[in-house]
Amino acid sequence: MNWSSVSFDWNQARAFLATVEEGSLSAAARQLGLTQPTLGRQVSALEEALDVVLFERIGKSLVLTPSGIELSEHVRAMYEAASRMSLTASGQSQTIEGKVNITASDIMSAYILPPALKQLRETAPLIEINVVATNDIRDLQLREADIAVRHVRPEQPDLIAKLIGDGAGAFYASKQYLDKYGRPETEDDLSDHDFIGFGDNTRMIDALNQMGLKLSKKNFRVGSASGLVAWEMARNGLGIIVMSNNVGDTTHDMERVLPNRDPMLFPIWLTAHRELYTSRRIRLTFDLLADFLSKEM
Repeated sequence: MNWSSVSFDWNQARAFLATVEEGSLSAAARQLGLTQPTLGRQVSALEEALDVVLFERIGKSLVLTPSGIELSEHVRAMYEAASRMSLTASGQSQTIEGKVNITASDIMSAYILPPALKQLRETAPLIEINVVATNDIRDLQLREADIAVRHVRPEQPDLIAKLIGDGAGAFYASKQYLDKYGRPETEDDLSDHDFIGFGDNTRMIDALNQMGLKLSKKNFRVGSASGLVAWEMARNGLGIIVMSNNVGDTTHDMERVLPNRDPMLFPIWLTAHRELYTSRRIRLTFDLLADFLSKEM
C-alpha cells in the first residue's frame, strides 16, 4: 500500500464534505462546532494538499468545480465507510444513543408504529424516541422532525425519500351501524349512508368520487381533524369511514363495507433530511422503519 499517496487528513476532508452538504462555510462551521475561519482554513488546506480548486465563489454562493464534484463522491464514500467502522467498533447498535423525532399520522402513530418502535428499542436501547402524531406535513427542513412517514413524496431536493410501497384501505363501519342502517351491496348504495371525515372533507369527497362514488357534503355530517377521534366515532356507530386495512381488519367491532371491492391503495414514503440520514441513530431508525413498514403494509 502506498501510504505516501495520502496527503491530506480526515478533518480537512470532513470540512469539505460538510461545506458541500450545507452549501456554505458558515453553515458547515455551525454543524461541526467550528468557527468559520477555522473551517475555511481546513478546506483551503485540502485544496493545497491536492493541488486543485474545489469551490468557485459566484456572488455570495459557493459552487463546486468539476474537481470538487468528483472529490465529493469519494469523500462521501469515505464518510460512510468511517461510519460503518465506528458502528462496528462501538459494539454495533447497542451504544447508539440520542433523540429521534418521528412524525406520522395519528392513526399510524397509534396503531402501526408501536411494534416497529419496540424493535428499535430492542436493537438500540439508548435511542430516545419521540413520536409527533399529526396529520399535518411537518417540515423536515425546519427540524420539526428527523424522520417523516407520509403518503406524499416531498418536493424539496435536500430530503431523502424512500418509497416503502403501497398501503391498502377500505370502507369500514361498526356492526351496530350496519345492523341499524343496512349493509350496502353496491357503490351506489353508499350515497344513502353517513360518512365520517377526517382532515379536509372536500378533498376526501373529490378523491372518493373520482373512484366512482357519488358522495356530497350531505354524506359528511360528522368528522374530526384527528383520525383517532374519527375512528372512535365510527366505532360508536356514527357512520362509514375510510381506514387502513391494517387497522380496520384487526378491530373486532368493525366490519368491512363492500368486502369484495378492490382495496384503495396509497403510497407510503419514508423521508429524512440528507444531513440527518448520515447520523448513525437516524440511519438506524430510518432503515429499521423502512424494513418494518415494507413488510407490514
